[in-house]
Amino acid sequence: MQPERPLDQIRLVGIAATGYHGVFAHERRDGQTFVADVVVHLDTRRAAASDDLAHTINYGELAERVAAVLSGEPADLIETVAERIAATVLAYGQAVAVDVEVHKPQAPITVPFADVVVAIHRDRHRLPAAEPWRPPVGSAAVPAPVPVRAVTAVFPQVPIPVGDATGPVRTFSSDVAVSVPFAPVEPVVGELVSDALDAAPAEPVDVVLAIGANLGAAQQTLRDAVSDLARVRGLTVVDVSPLARSAPVGGPEQPDYFNAVVLARTTLSARDLLRVTQAIEQRHGRERLEHWGPRTLDIDLVVYGSTLAVTDDLELPHPRAHQRAFVLEPWAQVAPDAVLPGLGGGPVALLAATAPDRAGIRWLALDWLTAPVLPEPAPLPEPAPAPAPDAADSPAPGPVTVRGPVTAPGPVMAPGPTTAPGPTTAPEPDPVSRPTHAAAPDAPATTDGPVPLAWAPVRNTSDGPPGSWPT
Repeated sequence: MQPERPLDQIRLVGIAATGYHGVFAHERRDGQTFVADVVVHLDTRRAAASDDLAHTINYGELAERVAAVLSGEPADLIETVAERIAATVLAYGQAVAVDVEVHKPQAPITVPFADVVVAIHRDRHRLPAAEPWRPPVGSAAVPAPVPVRAVTAVFPQVPIPVGDATGPVRTFSSDVAVSVPFAPVEPVVGELVSDALDAAPAEPVDVVLAIGANLGAAQQTLRDAVSDLARVRGLTVVDVSPLARSAPVGGPEQPDYFNAVVLARTTLSARDLLRVTQAIEQRHGRERLEHWGPRTLDIDLVVYGSTLAVTDDLELPHPRAHQRAFVLEPWAQVAPDAVLPGLGGGPVALLAATAPDRAGIRWLALDWLTAPVLPEPAPLPEPAPAPAPDAADSPAPGPVTVRGPVTAPGPVMAPGPTTAPGPTTAPEPDPVSRPTHAAAPDAPATTDGPVPLAWAPVRNTSDGPPGSWPT
């Protein structure tokens, strides 16, 4: 499992205000001093890179809101006050988690003491049991730096009697009714707070998905994944890159990867698209047992329009896309003018040429979606010493088969006269740095099997001559 990423912090210490919290009448009447310490956990890199307050939290504004909670609506317990402060902090879209300490140094305790403190930790998975502070009705509201969509949801629990001793049941669908004894309860009213990644776009958004696999029938799995993506409602596949074979980056010893990039347009929210891709991964047997370990299928959301976001479950653009040639190279083939937005971004073709792992790209297959699934191209054999000429024993020369990259259709030259058979080597192709994304050139028909994939070299990263297949 991937270790949890440590987050940055904004600390507000010693925010004090007179409040009227407590269970005694004199506490509600006379009031006393309450103090709050708040630690906000967030990612400040985008704010630092852009020097823009919109990408972080205005701590002056936050301090005023915390003080408003301390001096606001009375509560019997400071536990309630702490939950209100936590909810107020998490109403900011940039906040991932928060630590809150509420001090009550004048608490009515009959023995000597220094302080009373209630400390809590809340995050997006363990939401506060309170609502955030809001300005009084009629006053000007101070908007949060990032819009936060709040939806009030009502979850009624209605028992359906079945007339037997098993008790009432809950019906989860029209087909299945599961007997679950429970006591009738009142409807639960709660507030579901989501960030901008949960909002569906007003217009279709261009997205970039990176797909990869290195276990099982990897090429067929990636074909199936493209088909699965094309069937998703709200997602339209626009183009698919050539298929790259690449050396694994990081992680344990494992086979090479097959990688491709899918360009699409979607009306799904970023987080809904993430859930869709994770469901497709699971359908193909994806197991997350080891960080950067081998996998049957991996689908990464690289770019979602121009969205820049850092949350605990999704970061856009993908935080390592600008360093990964196995993403950048196929992407540049299908979209030569593409630009990766965000920190570390830039022209994709230029990033591909300078990526740290660019030497690990073995080759590209141009027609991998349509050609038969075949084993990868075998290395060319080493030339053997030519046998001594012997006219009596020399057979007639047969057809010459040339294996190598196909760059363009052209005439096939007939072999010239030969006095003795000898090894035949493939002619060196013209250097190819960026094969265009197009259907493979027509190849001569054969009677002994399907036409192999059209493979193209990429920047001569092998140890052999240009156009040779790395082992």
